[in-house]
Amino acid sequence: MALSSSENNNKETCNGDIPPLVLSCIDGSHYTGAVCDYSAWLATRLGAPLKLLHNIERSNVPAVTDFTGSIGLGSQEDLLEELTALEQQRAQLLVKQGKLMLQAARNRAEDAGAGQVITCQRHDTLTESVVELEDCIRVLVLGIRGEEHGDSDQGVGAQLETVVRSLHKPILVVNREFQQPQRVMLAYDGSDAARKALALIAESQLFRNLSCHLVNVGPAQSAEKLLAEASAELDEAGLAVTASHLEGNTVESLIAYQDEHQIDLTVMGAFSHNRLRDLLMGSITAKMLLKTRQPLLLLR
Repeated sequence: MALSSSENNNKETCNGDIPPLVLSCIDGSHYTGAVCDYSAWLATRLGAPLKLLHNIERSNVPAVTDFTGSIGLGSQEDLLEELTALEQQRAQLLVKQGKLMLQAARNRAEDAGAGQVITCQRHDTLTESVVELEDCIRVLVLGIRGEEHGDSDQGVGAQLETVVRSLHKPILVVNREFQQPQRVMLAYDGSDAARKALALIAESQLFRNLSCHLVNVGPAQSAEKLLAEASAELDEAGLAVTASHLEGNTVESLIAYQDEHQIDLTVMGAFSHNRLRDLLMGSITAKMLLKTRQPLLLLR
């Protein structure tokens, strides 16, 4: 029997009876269906509960504007009352719309095989929600662009980088319709985040029976040792590994490799700890998010 519940309390804590879960961010955007499908796949492969989260963000536009001096006192009071009533009605409609969205997503996830599904609606920003829920999260899943981007197929969501930088848990960024992963690529450079990604692939049941491609872009003299060490760890974990050294522009080389080998999922470290370096030289993570057409599993 699937477990379903609805929560509206922003001061939420992890229930000790529920193990770390897959947290799926649902917002009604173009990618909501795919986010739900990838989340259900993760939850099923990991044997983890799935929580579907919908955020109603606070509006930066004041519900009521002071028209003192512009209109008469009586007219002003009537107008303010009307504006307040309209804002309350809008808020109620957003809550209702979100609940309907969550119900549809829950049905879709259960149909896809997710066994334990929880729904959650919160009144804060996406970043605030995921940071507060971090201790509960095993994997976070969200679309590359949110509802504010409409049907645009360009750019990344306004909150995506903030979420990735704020959370120290794996984050799956969905940028296409669901396709069950068969081949996974690890972009490996020996950094701390890359080693964390390597350990995840070696240890997690998520990657069992998947074809694993280990790829390094950089100087040949360092690539040989890095690939040999990483390949040995994956071999020991029982994974089928193809190791490749690439040359040229990092992002272009990785994307070309994805296309050539029909990679379904790419795993890589996310951003450096040096924001100034990212600003001056450009983040590999940001460029991959902009250019790749395959989902990215990011780790910091």
